[in-house]
Amino acid sequence: MPQRAFVSFDYDYDYDYDKTPKDFLIGQAKNPDSPFAVHDWSIKEASPHWKAKARARIRASDVVIVICGEHTDAAVGVALELKITQEEQIDYFLLNGYPGKTGKKPTTAKATDKIYKWEWDNLKTLVGGGR
Repeated sequence: MPQRAFVSFDYDYDYDYDKTPKDFLIGQAKNPDSPFAVHDWSIKEASPHWKAKARARIRASDVVIVICGEHTDAAVGVALELKITQEEQIDYFLLNGYPGKTGKKPTTAKATDKIYKWEWDNLKTLVGGGR
């Protein structure tokens, strides 16, 4: 059974209606040899209860994939989702969202957290726990 993946990304800078790293990840999850499934659990509107909704969705996941872009270090929502992930002790990893660019870690990332290169074989290994 595929791992249930929650995707955390910077909505302000890494979301575009035509092409987003998250959409590419959802597409890869549909590959026949994919070890993970992505449910679109994005919380699109700010509300007083968004943290509780995010916690419930993260808790229902097996792994959290944090897409790191050029502004992720300033993305408050990503930092909070990663903090919740750590509090809930859910497996996670940081994934560089753009080839040829340097993704930045969320402020709540640990010093030992590495940002991994986004390649299909690498992604399958990371989802499987290989770090």
